[in-house]
Formats: sequence, C-alpha cells, structure tokens
Amino acid sequence: MSTKLRHIALSVPDPWKTAEFYIQAFGFKKVGETDSSLARGVYLSDGVMSIALLNYKSDQAAGEDRGKDFVGLHHIGMWVDDIAAARKDAEAAGGTYYMGEVPVKGNIFYEVKYRDPNGVIFDLTDHGWGGAVKDVEAAGATGPALRHPDLKADRTGIN
Repeated sequence: MSTKLRHIALSVPDPWKTAEFYIQAFGFKKVGETDSSLARGVYLSDGVMSIALLNYKSDQAAGEDRGKDFVGLHHIGMWVDDIAAARKDAEAAGGTYYMGEVPVKGNIFYEVKYRDPNGVIFDLTDHGWGGAVKDVEAAGATGPALRHPDLKADRTGIN
C-alpha cells in the first residue's frame, strides 16, 4: 500500500491573516476556503501538500483536550490507496478512531480521523485534498545526506 503525507492542518485565530503570511513568506497558493460546522478557514498548497489554516468553531470540534483557542499543529493527513485497508492497519497498530467520514457543507475533502497511541490526530483519505498531489516523481532526488549517518541519540530519561 502506498501512503503519502499530503496534508497539514494548523489551528489559528485568523486563517486569512495567517494565509497572507504563508503566501508572502513562502509563495504558497490559495486553493480554497471552508466554512463547515466544525471550522472556517483557508486551504493553501505548495504544489504537493495541502495546508489547512483552520479556526475551529467549538471546543468539541477542535478536540476538547485542545479547545477552539488552541494555536498550533492540529493534525496531519495521509493519502492512502485503500481507505478500508488503511483503517484496519491503523487500528491494528494501536490507532483509535476519532471522528469523520460524513462530508459536510463547504470545500471539505473526505477524511477519517484517528489518534495515534500518543494522541496525535491524523486523517486518512483515499481521495486527497485540494492542492495536494499524491505521487510526485523527482528523478534521482534523494535529498541531502546526513552529516553523521551513524549517530545514535542518547535515550537516557525516555520511558
């Protein structure tokens, strides 16, 4: 199964003001807006990733552990080949269903939300997000080499 990280959502007080920053600072493009029962916001893209800048309407919509006034990384999204198989794999690995599945008003893309064993929220979709591209081919692109490939981090104090 092919899984690609293609979506990042930030919870912010003013999605439009935040969008101006990301457009000006990094050249992202606005690809849409949303106004659902959960949140209002702006969708941006760098041509590969979908970036959602969201202002949640209630504590419940944002996740009661965070609340609607939380600012920061809210969740990430995985574009998968088969949603049923991905759900089964996530649950088998220790993920727990959180919410989702029913499309609502606005430019919302189909997604099912889960929490990983640490409580981090992630979306699963087999339809993608506006502005995202699932498969990106870069011939020979490997990125920079690690400066110290054999480095072993000190794990003292980690449970």
